[in-house]
Amino acid sequence: MTDKSQSIHGQWSSRFTFILAATGSAVGLGNIWKFPYITGENGGGAFVMVYLMCILGLGIPIMIAEIMLGRRGRQSPINTMRSLATEAGSDPRWQYLGWAGMIAGFLILAYYSVIAGWAMAYIVKDFFGSFINSDAMEIQRLFDNLMASPFQQIFWHTAFLIITMLCVMRGVQNGLEKAVRFLMPTLFVILMLLVAYAMSSGGYEQGMAFLFHADFSKLTADSILTAMGHAFFTLSLGMGAIMVYGSYLPNNVSIAKTTFFIAGADTVVALLAGIAIFPLVFANNLEAGSGPGLIFQTLPLAFGHMTGGWLFGLLFFILLFFAALSSSISLIEPAVAWLVENNNMDRPTASLWAGAACWVLGIGVVFSFNIWSDLKLFDKNLFELLDYLTANMMLPLGGMAIAIFAGWIMQPKDAEEELELPAQGFQIWQFLIKYVSPAAVFLVFLHVLGVL
Repeated sequence: MTDKSQSIHGQWSSRFTFILAATGSAVGLGNIWKFPYITGENGGGAFVMVYLMCILGLGIPIMIAEIMLGRRGRQSPINTMRSLATEAGSDPRWQYLGWAGMIAGFLILAYYSVIAGWAMAYIVKDFFGSFINSDAMEIQRLFDNLMASPFQQIFWHTAFLIITMLCVMRGVQNGLEKAVRFLMPTLFVILMLLVAYAMSSGGYEQGMAFLFHADFSKLTADSILTAMGHAFFTLSLGMGAIMVYGSYLPNNVSIAKTTFFIAGADTVVALLAGIAIFPLVFANNLEAGSGPGLIFQTLPLAFGHMTGGWLFGLLFFILLFFAALSSSISLIEPAVAWLVENNNMDRPTASLWAGAACWVLGIGVVFSFNIWSDLKLFDKNLFELLDYLTANMMLPLGGMAIAIFAGWIMQPKDAEEELELPAQGFQIWQFLIKYVSPAAVFLVFLHVLGVL
């Protein structure tokens, strides 16, 4: 076992702050729109049941493994995988798993910060009443103008990254911990206010039926694979974020119990987001669209025509911003940790270098919506390419590799030492991580490639 009792970067002051941080990493823009939408499209309550089974059988075992590897290695994902491979008498090239995760997180943040910038722009638009009594054409025009303006998007992309890096450069307890201690409770309070508002909107029953009615006729093999994929991606697995957060976890904290709390909180936030969003959509006779269309076009129209819509629209876009920020600080943390460990940098300098590199790549993402919109590779612009490469290729492969390493390469006695599970509990986890989780992720990967 490594002789380090804690990472050189510091450690979380308590189990609670780690839960807040890891939940913040997991809760992002995808929770606010994607989970409610795919739930409604795949049988409602029937899909929720399958999703929860996937969380239990796929997401939680891999998250336990990733946190365990992080705490045992106590370093950035790259150096952690190198040292743990050496400890297990295996090939040090396992460090490339750490590289892949770190690069995936960096690439995700490059476009994530641009989308988060849209949320910041919409906070300002809502504050100045841009949505009040606007029709669909006017809302569409607002969104199109934002997409067509490199200057506006670069401004908000820059602002978001500056806020992110200011949190990261202050370190674990003074930066990351203080940020999540404020962000996560505030996010939850705002979400509950929006749920209460939605319950009085007139579309509550229709929204609940859309989300939770168990229509098994819509539950197909594709639905099950969708549930698997979302269970994996929603927990921020395979990108190094959970591993590096695990490296800051005190030795006396139960990894398994903590993981269950994180997975539960992430699922609750996704469900609450659906409960908040869809009653508003149905109360205004709007289409339950997906993705950015739901957030930046359909909902502003709903807020613009509802009593109190100005205030609750403002709260909603602040919620989006907080969700994005809590995820972004975890996406860049593996790169910052590696720069500190390997390049003799202090944390502020490492944060500036990582943030600057991410900013430059993000400029390309901004241009992909306007002046470079015709520049495509494999029929995808830069934004679409980064999204596809990370979400559909790098993360599932990273998660599968984590499961293989924890289940087949790492010595069972070392895993037992870290997890401190009862014998039967450890056997269940080991069976899931050795056989079930890798096979499930492999199926998701084949589905992405169009084989299944």
